Amino acid sequence: MSEMNFMTLQFASRSENEGFARVAVASFVSQLDPTLNELTDIKTVVSEAVTNAIIHGYDNRKDGVITIATRIEGDKVFITVEDNGAGIADLEQAKQPLYTSKPELERSGMGFTIMENFMDEVEVATAVGSGTKITMMKRIESKKALYN
Repeated sequence: MSEMNFMTLQFASRSENEGFARVAVASFVSQLDPTLNELTDIKTVVSEAVTNAIIHGYDNRKDGVITIATRIEGDKVFITVEDNGAGIADLEQAKQPLYTSKPELERSGMGFTIMENFMDEVEVATAVGSGTKITMMKRIESKKALYN
C-alpha cells in the first residue's frame, strides 16, 4: 500500500487567485508524472470549481474563503474545493449543461459538465446558506508505471 501525500490551500475569493490555485494544484500533482492532457484536465477542473465558488458561492464578494485540499493516494488524485457561500438551491438544475444562474455574466453553464467529463468521479455536497463542497477524483496513468 502506497503512502498518502496531501496539501491544503486557503485563499480569498478573488478572481486573481484562480490562476494561483490552478498552478499550485498542478504543481503538487506533477509528482505523479501525469501526461500533459491529465495535467490540463486537472488545471481546468480546479479553475471551474474555484470560479464557481467566487461567482456563485460568494457572488463576487472578495471576503469569502475558498479551501482546496488535494491528496494523492497511489495513482489517484483527490481534489476538494470548498466554500462557505450561498450554496446551491437546485443541484440537479445546476448540473444541467448550459444552465447558468448568472446569464448576465455570459457564463457558459458548463462548469459541472466539464468537471464530470474530465474527472473519474465528482461528488457535490451543498446546503443553501452554508456553502458547497466539490470532491473530484482522477486516476493518473503515470508514465513511470508504464516503464516499471
